[in-house]
Amino acid sequence: MTLAWRSLVQIKHNPMELLDLSVQPIMFLLLFTYVFGGAISGSTSEYLQFSLPGLVVQNMLFATLTTAIGLSTDISKGVFDRLRSLPIARSAPLAGRIVADTLKQIWAFALFLGLGTVLGFRVQTGVVGVAGALALLVGFALAMSWLSVLIGLVAADPEKVQIMAFSVMMPLTFTSNAFVPTKTLPEWLQRWVEVNPVTHLADAVRGLLSGGPVATHATISLLWALGIALVFIPLSLRAFRSRA
Repeated sequence: MTLAWRSLVQIKHNPMELLDLSVQPIMFLLLFTYVFGGAISGSTSEYLQFSLPGLVVQNMLFATLTTAIGLSTDISKGVFDRLRSLPIARSAPLAGRIVADTLKQIWAFALFLGLGTVLGFRVQTGVVGVAGALALLVGFALAMSWLSVLIGLVAADPEKVQIMAFSVMMPLTFTSNAFVPTKTLPEWLQRWVEVNPVTHLADAVRGLLSGGPVATHATISLLWALGIALVFIPLSLRAFRSRA
């Protein structure tokens, strides 16, 4: 928690750290709504109601890249060499950054909902639905961050971290139903979309914000998050011990 606070308190002295988490949500929301909305749904307002939950999920996944890049930067600057001399758990530097970066995503979530409301998005489920969507997103982000941590540890420098991470996150999000209905995709691609964890997460968030089925999609999303955590936490700790 001390190391997580170290990352969060920097925002007070350098608010520009939230710039990445602010510009990307605004840019993607405006572009997808007004550039693709009419072509996909025939109505920008209808597409906004469908796409905003998917955009929130995409932004959450992309935001985990900051964990990988920040971790790689700390290692290259020798921060972790200094932490090694402290009587702390080996997992503390990794977990501290993950917790801080995940909490920062609450800002992006609020920004999405705020701007979306201005553009015409309407939450149909009230405060409970919004809280549930945020909790589900944070839980999934915590798990996915361990994948980003592993990338940050095995890549040689921050530039390579970004290339490797985008190579994973970009196909994962765009081969889902985050932006388009599954039925509009080729039949061979639909099979993957139906098992893609991003699809289930997007559907769960849609249900929690706009109404619709939630339980099955949320359960599958949590099972995916648990599986990802069980696989990548040990791999990340092993890579950290090897690199440190």
